[in-house]
Amino acid sequence: MREGEALEFRVLVADDEQAISSAIAYALRREGFQVETAADGEEALHKTASFHPHALVLDVMMPKLTGYDVCRKLENRKDIGILLLTVKNDIVDKLVGLELGADDYMTKPFDLREVVARVKALCRRLEKNAAPAEQTNTIHLGALTLHLEQRALFLHEEPISLTPKEFDLLALLLTHLKRVYTREELLDLVWGMDYDGGTRTVDIHIQRLRAKLGSEYQHLLQTVYGIGYKAVGDL
Repeated sequence: MREGEALEFRVLVADDEQAISSAIAYALRREGFQVETAADGEEALHKTASFHPHALVLDVMMPKLTGYDVCRKLENRKDIGILLLTVKNDIVDKLVGLELGADDYMTKPFDLREVVARVKALCRRLEKNAAPAEQTNTIHLGALTLHLEQRALFLHEEPISLTPKEFDLLALLLTHLKRVYTREELLDLVWGMDYDGGTRTVDIHIQRLRAKLGSEYQHLLQTVYGIGYKAVGDL
Protein backbone atom coordinates (compact mmCIF):
# COMPACT_ATOMS: atom_id res chain seq x y z
CA MET A 1 0.00 0.00 0.00
CA ARG A 2 1.98 2.96 -1.23
CA GLU A 3 0.88 6.47 -0.35
CA GLY A 4 -1.77 7.66 -2.76
CA GLU A 5 -2.38 4.17 -4.14
CA ALA A 6 -6.04 3.39 -4.87
CA LEU A 7 -7.39 0.79 -2.49
CA GLU A 8 -10.43 -1.44 -2.59
CA PHE A 9 -10.84 -1.58 1.16
CA ARG A 10 -13.90 -0.22 2.97
CA VAL A 11 -13.60 1.27 6.45
CA LEU A 12 -16.35 2.28 8.86
CA VAL A 13 -15.40 4.94 11.43
CA ALA A 14 -17.71 5.17 14.45
CA ASP A 15 -17.25 7.96 17.01
CA ASP A 16 -19.79 10.25 18.68
CA GLU A 17 -17.36 13.17 18.33
CA GLN A 18 -17.95 14.29 14.76
CA ALA A 19 -14.66 16.19 14.60
CA ILE A 20 -12.76 12.97 15.32
CA SER A 21 -14.69 10.73 12.92
CA SER A 22 -14.51 13.35 10.16
CA ALA A 23 -10.75 13.78 10.62
CA ILE A 24 -10.11 10.03 10.51
CA ALA A 25 -12.42 9.60 7.52
CA TYR A 26 -10.65 12.42 5.65
CA ALA A 27 -7.21 10.94 6.36
CA LEU A 28 -8.31 7.48 5.20
CA ARG A 29 -10.01 8.80 2.05
CA ARG A 30 -6.79 10.58 1.12
CA GLU A 31 -5.16 7.14 1.10
CA GLY A 32 -7.84 5.76 -1.22
CA PHE A 33 -10.06 3.94 1.28
CA GLN A 34 -13.83 3.93 0.90
CA VAL A 35 -15.11 5.35 4.19
CA GLU A 36 -18.44 5.64 5.97
CA THR A 37 -19.00 7.18 9.40
CA ALA A 38 -21.39 6.52 12.27
CA ALA A 39 -22.23 8.66 15.30
CA ASP A 40 -23.15 5.88 17.73
CA GLY A 41 -22.86 2.13 18.20
CA GLU A 42 -26.34 1.36 16.94
CA GLU A 43 -25.70 3.19 13.68
CA ALA A 44 -22.33 1.44 13.41
CA LEU A 45 -24.04 -1.97 13.55
CA HIS A 46 -26.60 -0.99 10.91
CA LYS A 47 -23.97 0.42 8.57
CA THR A 48 -21.76 -2.63 9.05
CA ALA A 49 -24.62 -4.79 7.76
CA SER A 50 -25.13 -2.61 4.66
CA PHE A 51 -21.62 -1.25 3.96
CA HIS A 52 -19.74 -4.52 4.63
CA PRO A 53 -16.50 -2.86 5.79
CA HIS A 54 -13.16 -4.64 5.82
CA ALA A 55 -12.16 -2.68 8.92
CA LEU A 56 -13.95 -0.91 11.77
CA VAL A 57 -12.51 2.00 13.73
CA LEU A 58 -14.67 2.06 16.87
CA ASP A 59 -14.73 4.50 19.73
CA VAL A 60 -15.28 2.56 22.95
CA MET A 61 -17.51 5.11 24.72
CA MET A 62 -20.37 5.80 22.31
CA PRO A 63 -24.09 6.40 23.01
CA LYS A 64 -26.73 3.69 22.49
CA LEU A 65 -24.12 0.95 22.09
CA THR A 66 -20.49 1.10 23.16
CA GLY A 67 -17.64 -0.11 20.99
CA TYR A 68 -17.53 -3.20 23.21
CA ASP A 69 -21.25 -3.79 22.54
CA VAL A 70 -20.68 -3.53 18.80
CA CYS A 71 -17.95 -6.18 19.03
CA ARG A 72 -20.30 -8.46 20.95
CA LYS A 73 -23.17 -8.04 18.49
CA LEU A 74 -21.29 -8.43 15.21
CA GLU A 75 -22.58 -11.56 13.51
CA ASN A 76 -19.73 -12.10 11.05
CA ARG A 77 -16.28 -11.14 12.29
CA LYS A 78 -14.01 -13.39 10.26
CA ASP A 79 -13.37 -10.85 7.49
CA ILE A 80 -13.44 -7.63 9.56
CA GLY A 81 -10.50 -6.07 11.35
CA ILE A 82 -11.34 -3.95 14.42
CA LEU A 83 -9.37 -1.02 15.82
CA LEU A 84 -10.73 0.33 19.12
CA LEU A 85 -10.27 3.95 20.21
CA THR A 86 -10.57 5.07 23.82
CA VAL A 87 -9.59 7.84 26.21
CA LYS A 88 -8.63 5.21 28.76
CA ASN A 89 -5.13 3.79 29.03
CA ASP A 90 -5.80 0.95 31.44
CA ILE A 91 -4.57 -2.55 30.63
CA VAL A 92 -7.91 -4.00 31.81
CA ASP A 93 -9.79 -1.96 29.19
CA LYS A 94 -7.39 -3.14 26.50
CA LEU A 95 -7.81 -6.77 27.53
CA VAL A 96 -11.61 -6.45 27.50
CA GLY A 97 -11.47 -5.20 23.93
CA LEU A 98 -9.14 -7.98 22.83
CA GLU A 99 -11.27 -10.62 24.53
CA LEU A 100 -14.28 -9.33 22.55
CA GLY A 101 -12.45 -9.78 19.26
CA ALA A 102 -10.74 -6.45 18.64
CA ASP A 103 -7.48 -6.68 16.71
CA ASP A 104 -5.84 -3.46 17.79
CA TYR A 105 -6.23 -0.67 20.33
CA MET A 106 -5.31 3.03 20.41
CA THR A 107 -5.61 5.60 23.18
CA LYS A 108 -6.78 9.17 22.57
CA PRO A 109 -5.27 11.59 21.76
CA PHE A 110 -3.58 9.98 18.78
CA ASP A 111 -1.75 10.91 15.61
CA LEU A 112 -3.92 10.50 12.51
CA ARG A 113 -0.94 9.10 10.64
CA GLU A 114 -0.72 6.26 13.14
CA VAL A 115 -4.44 5.52 12.81
CA VAL A 116 -4.04 5.28 9.03
CA ALA A 117 -0.95 3.08 9.42
CA ARG A 118 -2.75 0.68 11.74
CA VAL A 119 -5.82 0.46 9.49
CA LYS A 120 -3.50 -0.28 6.57
CA ALA A 121 -1.81 -3.01 8.62
CA LEU A 122 -5.19 -4.61 9.39
CA CYS A 123 -6.17 -4.56 5.73
CA ARG A 124 -2.79 -5.86 4.57
CA ARG A 125 -3.20 -8.90 6.79
CA LEU A 126 -6.71 -9.51 5.44
CA GLU A 127 -5.44 -9.14 1.87
CA LYS A 128 -2.45 -11.40 2.49
CA ASN A 129 -4.68 -14.16 3.79
CA ALA A 130 -7.32 -13.86 1.08
CA ALA A 131 -7.29 -16.48 -1.71
CA PRO A 132 -9.50 -17.58 -4.64
CA ALA A 133 -12.44 -19.65 -3.47
CA GLU A 134 -11.87 -22.34 -6.05
CA GLN A 135 -8.49 -23.26 -4.58
CA THR A 136 -8.42 -25.81 -1.81
CA ASN A 137 -5.85 -26.20 0.89
CA THR A 138 -7.18 -27.93 3.96
CA ILE A 139 -5.93 -29.37 7.20
CA HIS A 140 -7.78 -32.34 8.66
CA LEU A 141 -7.33 -33.34 12.30
CA GLY A 142 -10.00 -35.84 13.22
CA ALA A 143 -13.35 -34.07 13.07
CA LEU A 144 -11.59 -30.72 12.73
CA THR A 145 -11.14 -29.18 9.28
CA LEU A 146 -9.36 -25.91 8.55
CA HIS A 147 -9.74 -24.42 5.06
CA LEU A 148 -6.80 -22.07 4.62
CA GLU A 149 -7.87 -20.32 1.43
CA GLN A 150 -11.49 -19.95 2.46
CA ARG A 151 -10.40 -18.99 5.99
CA ALA A 152 -12.99 -21.29 7.51
CA LEU A 153 -12.95 -23.75 10.41
CA PHE A 154 -15.34 -26.68 10.79
CA LEU A 155 -15.83 -29.07 13.70
CA HIS A 156 -17.96 -32.13 12.90
CA GLU A 157 -18.90 -30.25 9.70
CA GLU A 158 -20.31 -27.36 11.74
CA PRO A 159 -18.71 -23.92 11.12
CA ILE A 160 -16.79 -22.32 14.00
CA SER A 161 -16.69 -18.53 13.88
CA LEU A 162 -13.20 -17.06 14.25
CA THR A 163 -11.96 -13.49 14.26
CA PRO A 164 -9.20 -12.67 11.72
CA LYS A 165 -6.49 -12.87 14.38
CA GLU A 166 -7.87 -16.12 15.81
CA PHE A 167 -7.79 -17.67 12.36
CA ASP A 168 -4.29 -16.40 11.59
CA LEU A 169 -2.96 -17.72 14.90
CA LEU A 170 -4.63 -21.12 14.54
CA ALA A 171 -3.55 -21.47 10.90
CA LEU A 172 0.06 -20.69 11.78
CA LEU A 173 0.16 -23.28 14.56
CA LEU A 174 -1.68 -26.00 12.62
CA THR A 175 0.52 -25.61 9.55
CA HIS A 176 3.60 -26.10 11.73
CA LEU A 177 2.57 -28.93 14.04
CA LYS A 178 4.84 -29.50 17.07
CA ARG A 179 6.83 -26.38 16.21
CA VAL A 180 7.24 -24.34 19.42
CA TYR A 181 6.69 -20.59 19.03
CA THR A 182 7.57 -18.04 21.66
CA ARG A 183 4.91 -15.46 22.47
CA GLU A 184 7.12 -12.81 20.89
CA GLU A 185 7.37 -14.80 17.65
CA LEU A 186 3.60 -15.27 17.51
CA LEU A 187 3.05 -11.58 18.21
CA ASP A 188 5.41 -10.68 15.38
CA LEU A 189 4.08 -13.22 12.85
CA VAL A 190 0.36 -12.73 13.51
CA TRP A 191 0.04 -9.13 14.69
CA GLY A 192 3.08 -7.57 13.04
CA MET A 193 6.23 -5.97 14.35
CA ASP A 194 4.51 -2.59 14.86
CA TYR A 195 1.92 -3.98 17.28
CA ASP A 196 2.47 -2.80 20.87
CA GLY A 197 -0.32 -4.65 22.69
CA GLY A 198 2.05 -6.97 24.57
CA THR A 199 2.39 -10.75 24.72
CA ARG A 200 -0.70 -11.08 26.93
CA THR A 201 -2.61 -10.61 23.66
CA VAL A 202 -1.32 -14.01 22.50
CA ASP A 203 -2.47 -15.71 25.73
CA ILE A 204 -5.96 -14.23 25.39
CA HIS A 205 -6.33 -15.43 21.79
CA ILE A 206 -5.12 -18.94 22.69
CA GLN A 207 -7.69 -19.07 25.50
CA ARG A 208 -10.45 -17.98 23.13
CA LEU A 209 -9.41 -20.56 20.53
CA ARG A 210 -9.42 -23.34 23.12
CA ALA A 211 -12.91 -22.32 24.22
CA LYS A 212 -14.15 -22.40 20.62
CA LEU A 213 -12.51 -25.76 19.93
CA GLY A 214 -14.37 -27.21 22.91
CA SER A 215 -13.41 -30.01 25.27
CA GLU A 216 -12.73 -32.42 22.39
CA TYR A 217 -9.98 -30.34 20.78
CA GLN A 218 -8.95 -27.70 23.29
CA HIS A 219 -5.75 -29.66 24.02
CA LEU A 220 -4.72 -29.29 20.39
CA LEU A 221 -3.07 -26.02 21.41
CA GLN A 222 -0.52 -26.74 24.11
CA THR A 223 1.35 -24.40 26.40
CA VAL A 224 5.11 -24.81 26.48
CA TYR A 225 5.75 -23.35 29.91
CA GLY A 226 8.22 -20.53 30.07
CA ILE A 227 8.38 -20.32 26.26
CA GLY A 228 5.10 -20.12 24.37
CA TYR A 229 2.77 -22.46 22.44
CA LYS A 230 2.63 -25.31 19.95
CA ALA A 231 -0.06 -27.34 18.20
CA VAL A 232 -0.06 -31.13 18.20
CA GLY A 233 -1.86 -33.46 15.83
CA ASP A 234 -1.69 -36.72 17.77
CA LEU A 235 -4.56 -36.20 20.20
